[in-house]
Amino acid sequence: MILRTATRQDLPAVLALLADEERVLDPASVTVGEAHERAFAAIGADPRNEMLVLTAEEAGGPGAEVLGCLQLTYVPGLGQGGRDRALVEAVRIRADRRGGGLGAELMRLAVERARARGCGLVQLTSGKRRSAAHRFYERLGFARSHEGFKLRLDP
Repeated sequence: MILRTATRQDLPAVLALLADEERVLDPASVTVGEAHERAFAAIGADPRNEMLVLTAEEAGGPGAEVLGCLQLTYVPGLGQGGRDRALVEAVRIRADRRGGGLGAELMRLAVERARARGCGLVQLTSGKRRSAAHRFYERLGFARSHEGFKLRLDP
């Protein structure tokens, strides 16, 4: 497997993964809106953000079939001895490819990336109802250490 920075060509596949966790959506059926374009461009322009995709090794270049994705954000802070922390978001493996170790590989590669960048901690949040995802993260060594809170700021 290859973990690489997502290209604009990958955006429909990433949006398809994020749109429905339970079904495989055809990326061609996904509408890429202006807000998606702006967000993708902002992630790509920010050295503290990476949108990453997991592809099959034999076809890892741009345009290759996207099997998974995640976003890594590097957050500076005074804790952890002043080392950055890596925030993992938007973790998805295509529904028809789950259960074969791709998720574990995706997370292993993300943790390696954070470690290579000098991060002192990798953190993530997961919806309270996603019990299978919680078991998955715990198997990888993540600990339930905090309660998370969100405040939606709708227009």
